[in-house]
Amino acid sequence: MEQKVNLKEIKGVGEKLSQKILRSVGGENNLEKIVKELDLEKLYSIEGISQRKAVEIMNQLLGNPAEKFLKSERAILLYEEIIKKILDYSNTKFSENRILLLYPSKDKLTIEKKAKFIMEAKEKVSKLPIIKLRGLMKNLDVPKEIKPKYDPSKAILVESQEDNDYLIELGLNQYFPILTASESPALKEEIRSYELIYYVYSEGFLDIGDMDNFIMINKEVPNYEIVPEVILNYFIINQDLFTKVAEIRKILNKESNLNEISDILEELNNTENKVDLEELINSVKNDADNEIKIAIKNIDFEGDEVLDLLNNNLPPKIEKIFDEIIHKSKAIIVEKSGIDFDPFLKKYPLEIDEKEIERIKRLENSKLENDLFDKKVKVAKHLASIKKFVKEEVEETLKFDYEFCLGSFAYEYNLNPPKISDNFKLKGALHLELGLEKGENIQKVDYDLSYPDNVALLTGANSGGKTTLLETIGQVSIMAQMGLPVCADYAEVKLLDEIYHFSKKRSLDAGAFESFLNVFLPIVTTNNEKLVLLDELEGITELEAAVKIISSFIEMIKDTNSYAIIVTHMARELMKYANVRVDGIEAKGLDKEYNLIVDRTPKMNCLARSTPELILKRIYENSEGKIKEVYGEILKKF
Repeated sequence: MEQKVNLKEIKGVGEKLSQKILRSVGGENNLEKIVKELDLEKLYSIEGISQRKAVEIMNQLLGNPAEKFLKSERAILLYEEIIKKILDYSNTKFSENRILLLYPSKDKLTIEKKAKFIMEAKEKVSKLPIIKLRGLMKNLDVPKEIKPKYDPSKAILVESQEDNDYLIELGLNQYFPILTASESPALKEEIRSYELIYYVYSEGFLDIGDMDNFIMINKEVPNYEIVPEVILNYFIINQDLFTKVAEIRKILNKESNLNEISDILEELNNTENKVDLEELINSVKNDADNEIKIAIKNIDFEGDEVLDLLNNNLPPKIEKIFDEIIHKSKAIIVEKSGIDFDPFLKKYPLEIDEKEIERIKRLENSKLENDLFDKKVKVAKHLASIKKFVKEEVEETLKFDYEFCLGSFAYEYNLNPPKISDNFKLKGALHLELGLEKGENIQKVDYDLSYPDNVALLTGANSGGKTTLLETIGQVSIMAQMGLPVCADYAEVKLLDEIYHFSKKRSLDAGAFESFLNVFLPIVTTNNEKLVLLDELEGITELEAAVKIISSFIEMIKDTNSYAIIVTHMARELMKYANVRVDGIEAKGLDKEYNLIVDRTPKMNCLARSTPELILKRIYENSEGKIKEVYGEILKKF
């Protein structure tokens, strides 16, 4: 922090919120680290603090550098417009937060370091598929930490209350109920009511008998080997994020652990196509019944064999038919299902042994669950080994968006780093509003405000670009001190303590005039080096009084290390009271569409006319009827 600021002293914080912030971040030292790293997320992740509030708190903890530099409403607005234009290139909350904390500085090393970073980013962006990257980067965020899914159909069995407490401490009770072994005879029955039991053992002394729904796990293994979902769910829910980050890193020619995640997770879904056992048994049974029926029809029974039938005994001939067909049917079931069991009772039609089928289904389901669990553990082990690197890759990609955002802004506006000097010189400068425009009508501007001419009057045509030039100089000054490259082919900028920008105001009453003086005149009473931009302030009071006020201001600031540009239509009057350079933006006429033909680069030491007759002529040519006649009469007087 540039200065120690008591949280409680920050507007809108107070004692209660101050304590909450310190508790949430882990104390004063951690708060200082958050401020140093501009980690805005840590602040607005605290319940009750919005992003806007977090920005306000962070700025106050930083000592409000923007407020110290921007000393008028219009200067603040220029700064906010710059921030807004940069934010247009932000794709993530991460970069947005850091852009909101870009602020002017007077530290030359900090400024030059940041400008170098942005110019390198601009060069990098120029070689990248910008549109594709923007699509991939849009709304990227840190991986989500998911809430566990509770599954009451399965349970964890432990040997003691101590083991129970240990697993609860790990949070595994959020996934499955935890049972503690007891000598109760009902334990086995309770266990059988669950689809699957995870026996997490310390000693392994529990005797559960012949239960199939049982998996044994050593208590000493990591928690994700007891409940693999601890890791798996994290990767599943963030899979789309990881896929995008992997693609971004591929574009950036960076290695990644993320490429394999989709394939690894896909393994969990690649279970073998299990045959529908009941459908298979019924199909084989129908075929077997038909085969038995046909075989028996073709048998000739002797007297003793008929007597056997009457006594409910199967004659050897029929016994043989049943044995052969059942054996054959069983072989078909084994071949198609891989399960060797006896599904049929020897009756006609064949009867399905439902108890055997239920036993086999439980057994197979247990095998399936065991296989799936082993597969989950194997996948979870691998994913756990790369989780740290995956988080780092996402964080690195989010940081890249900040670089990508500033680089894209500098690239698309063709910004260039200013030279820090003792003067203001611009060559090929453009207002940011025109920075993305193309075409012959876009004129770049040159301007020089160097000692001894550190104050200048700017005169010339209405709609000729005087206000735009003033704002362009303001933008260049603010951007330079933010460490940003500027919208000019070449710029020299002096680092200053303050910038003031006053725009035109009309018909001020006595109270408003007094308020203006209270803000305006103290500018000359401090030794701070400043840039003052005044835009047509002649409407502040009567013309003669305005001339005296502004000329006094010129004389006071001219002998300081500050700079001023004054847009005015009363240059002739001011020149009577002050020795000051006058620059002019001249209108040369109207084009075929009656637009002003203007050279928007001011001529030094040139008192340019405001050329109201050209404006009148344009309106005259675009008017009709009586209105046109009136404008025609006015034009005759010029």
